[in-house]
Amino acid sequence: MADFSTRNLLAGGRTLQAWRNLVEDDALYASIVVSLSLAVLTVVVMLVLLLPTMIWVRLRAPWAKGAVEFLCLLPLTIPALVIVVGLRNVYLWVTYFLGESALTLTFVYVIVVLPFAYRALDGALSSIDLRTLSEAGRSLGAGWGTTITRVVVPNIWAGILSAAFISIAVVLGEYTIASLSGYQTLQVQIVAIGKTDGPTSVAASLAVLLFGFVLLLGLSLVGGRGRRRAGAGAVPVAAGGKP
Repeated sequence: MADFSTRNLLAGGRTLQAWRNLVEDDALYASIVVSLSLAVLTVVVMLVLLLPTMIWVRLRAPWAKGAVEFLCLLPLTIPALVIVVGLRNVYLWVTYFLGESALTLTFVYVIVVLPFAYRALDGALSSIDLRTLSEAGRSLGAGWGTTITRVVVPNIWAGILSAAFISIAVVLGEYTIASLSGYQTLQVQIVAIGKTDGPTSVAASLAVLLFGFVLLLGLSLVGGRGRRRAGAGAVPVAAGGKP
């Protein structure tokens, strides 16, 4: 891919024009911005919805764990085409209230990444004594918000990073839903450009792959440091933020 994207197909030799097109081509650059924005929004919404829910279920409603797991893993069994068709009527209201921005795909992508995020967070929560940590924090006067952000999160930081990075990779690589919905995300634009400019299309694909490798490397480094830090210094805190 690196060889092909730097090859001058007309005059011979080497050129970096295909890589310059990633920022010089207005349509491609706009699709990159849209996909990165979708990735960030998807991660934020997914964590805000899923993490407190999983903690609450483990502490207050363990009987609902099976139902939550089933709902979170259900998108794996539903083809993307069915998801688009099933949400068509719902999205008429979404576009009515929020407009026809591609960022509204965030709601669909949160559903798509749920199975992967759930497994990462579930493994992280299973590795700690959640009940003891939360009760210790609450007994010192910490509210639920402080308990989650200052006690639980530092102990499952690696799992949160894993869920976030996997979600980013899924969003950046998703094509079917965006294409059927008529939005110009990165993958949709890569396919469109590939019909007329092969080197630029391959350069964009390689850039996405390299970005994924960087995320995996960052997960390995930051996750390992987070686990060591959590093991050494994570302590319950009182409501005022003091140990």
